[in-house]
This record gives sequence, structure tokens and C-alpha cells, in this order.
Amino acid sequence: MIKILDCKNSNYLSKLKLILEKRRSGNKINTEIVVKIVNDIKKNKTKALLKYEKKFSNNTKIKPTKIEINKAIKSLDPKIKNAIDFAYSRILKFHSLQKINNIKYQDKLNNKIEYKYIPIQAVGIYVPSNLPSTLLMNAILAKKIAGVKRVVLANPRLNGKLNPAVMYAGKKCGISEIISVGGSQAIASLAYIQKVNKIVGPGNDYVARAKKEVFGDVGIEGMVAGPSEITVVADKNTNLKEVITSLIGQAEHDANSQCILVTKNKNFVKSLKKNLKEELNKIPRKDIAKKSLLKNGLIIRAYNNKQIIDSINEIAPEHLELNLKNYKKLINKIINVGSICIGKYSAMAVTDYNAGTNHILPTLGSAKFSSGLNVGEFYKKTSFIKLSKKGIEVIGKKAITLAEYEGLIGHAQSIKSRIRRS
Repeated sequence: MIKILDCKNSNYLSKLKLILEKRRSGNKINTEIVVKIVNDIKKNKTKALLKYEKKFSNNTKIKPTKIEINKAIKSLDPKIKNAIDFAYSRILKFHSLQKINNIKYQDKLNNKIEYKYIPIQAVGIYVPSNLPSTLLMNAILAKKIAGVKRVVLANPRLNGKLNPAVMYAGKKCGISEIISVGGSQAIASLAYIQKVNKIVGPGNDYVARAKKEVFGDVGIEGMVAGPSEITVVADKNTNLKEVITSLIGQAEHDANSQCILVTKNKNFVKSLKKNLKEELNKIPRKDIAKKSLLKNGLIIRAYNNKQIIDSINEIAPEHLELNLKNYKKLINKIINVGSICIGKYSAMAVTDYNAGTNHILPTLGSAKFSSGLNVGEFYKKTSFIKLSKKGIEVIGKKAITLAEYEGLIGHAQSIKSRIRRS
């Protein structure tokens, strides 16, 4: 049920690229309706939003009351609350280390230059379903660390009810503004009704299209956050069940998830194929996982470390597990990856919840040029320049030379107007 790519063939990388491209281009869902929805809400605001919420979700309650939110939170199992508290603490501690320092520079002419990180004023976070972990990964960074003053949560109702865990995570992060809407209409609402400055958070193809449509009026994340991906590297010492469960753990997310094993061990490949079906039958979402593995599962049979490294850098996976003894021979040469879990105990699934790192990571090969969600996403960067009298005289003359060379005489005149006549 899972394809095998043999690196014995000299053109294995070309074949790998074709396999990856097939998934990345895929059978695109027609999302043209999103354009209509976004434009309608942009023009007609709440009236249009209610129309689409009623049509797609049979929902007419856009803003939950405090009583409703507190009632939902009260119904949450204390064990779940405790798990959220634990994850909150670890995510906060790790990401607090990402807090950015402003830069100051002063030269001998007393020219002063600064580069300041200023929190975005208003951020919208979209959480598509019962995913309190996703809210934590976004809201802790925005609200608690970067200091975004206004954070709006969009989370759809399920069967007319609020999700208790998401509501609790929201309260834990200090979010008081919530809209109970989903899909592309939620993104349009955040942009044009709540009027946030940036929208973050995962979603389906319709949500992704809506974010592209509103981009320019508001900001969005600087990455492609699509269906989940994992690549696992194993050797003769790796426990087979650990690898199988890691692959299945990603496959159960979505039929479009991508699960890849890379190994030099021929016997490991045989054993995995033999035992995969048995493990699949143990999970409730086995049908989704089977579709994923059949469609996008892959075993790469390598013969040397270079083939392993080249394959990983071409895949540029969202998650990488180096479940092998001598990972040090590989790790410094792997440059295209969202996150790396090192050693047998570092199950990637833990990073989805409470390891402390962020689980919103680049997918579909975008790890070649982007990073996972970080505190920097919630800042604007502004330069401050204060030149001295001597400074404008010295550096201004060189600037005039360049301005005149570029034919921008107005620039040159502006600089000259600040320089004392000799």
C-alpha cells in the first residue's frame, strides 16, 4: 500500500521531485465561491456574514455571551484543563526566549539609528475546530509575549455549541473578543468586520483561499501551512513500532497528509510493509490514515548518508524524526525542514501539544524558504533615524552623489537644503 523509491537508480532525485510535485499540485478544489463570500462580507458586513453562517453552519449566534463561554468552560473535564495549563506553561517559557531586542547604533558623528519591534495592534486567530493546542501556539506568542493589545478569536460552533477546551485556552491567554464563525466567512469577518491587522491560524482550502483574498488589506503568516507532513529516518537499531506509529500519527490527520520513511536498512523496509496494516487497524481514523498512506506514503531506500541528506532537503518536510543512533552525521547538513525531533524518545506527536516548540510549521516544500510560527510574526519593524548637523554634512554629500547619478534631483535638493552653505 506504500510506494518505494530505490536510490540505486541515479535519477532517484528526479523521481522524488515528481512524486512530491504530484501531491503539491494535486486535485485542486474549486474555491471560486470564496471570492464572492469575501467581497460580500467586505461590502455588507454582518448582514452578509449571518447569511453565510446560516447557510453553511445553520448558525445565527455570531458573538457568544460571557455566560455562554463560562458555562462551556465549566463543563470541561479538569484533566483537560490541567493538560492545557501544562502545555501553556511550556510554550510560554520556550517562546519567551524568542523575545526580540531593539537595535541601537551611534557613529562618531553622533548620528543615531534605531530598529524597533512594535507589536501589531490587532490580530485575528482562526481555530477551525476542537484544537486548543493550536490556539495556544498562536495566542501565547501574540498576546502574552509580543504584547498585541487586541486579539480576536474565530472558532466555529459544533452542533450549535462552543468548544469548551478552546474557550478555556482562550481565557487562559487573555482573549475576551470571540466570534463563533468558521470557514472563509470567518476570515472575511476578521478582516472587514473586526478589522484586525493580521490573521493567523490553520484551515482548509477555503480558509487558505480567503486568507489570500484578504491579504493586502490585512497581513497573514509568512508560510504555507497545509496538510501535515512527516519524514522519519531509521536504521537497523530503530524500533519498528516507533516508526510505524509516527507515520500513522501524521496520516490520521488528513488524506492529503504526507508520510515518508528514509532508511538504508533493507530488512526494515520489509518489516514495515508487513506490520503497517495491523497497526492501522488499531486507530479510529484508520480509513483516513489508509487513504493518506496509499496516496502520499513513501519509503525511500537509501544506500549512503548523502542520499538521505539530499532526499530530506528536497522533501523539505514539516516534521523530521531522526530515530537513529548516529544522527550527528546528518543533522548539520539538513537545511530544509520545519522542525527536527532527535532520537528515539522525541516523538513528533509531543511537539503538537506540549514540548514547548510551535506546531504551526511550513509545509508543501515551503521549509526551503520560510520558518515556523514565531514571536516575530506579531511585530512590525520600524527604523528610527536621527542625523546630527555634522552627520548630514558628511554622509549627505555621498548621498547627493548617488541621487544625482540615479537622476533623482529632487532627492539631492532635499539633502542639500539641510547642509550649511560654506
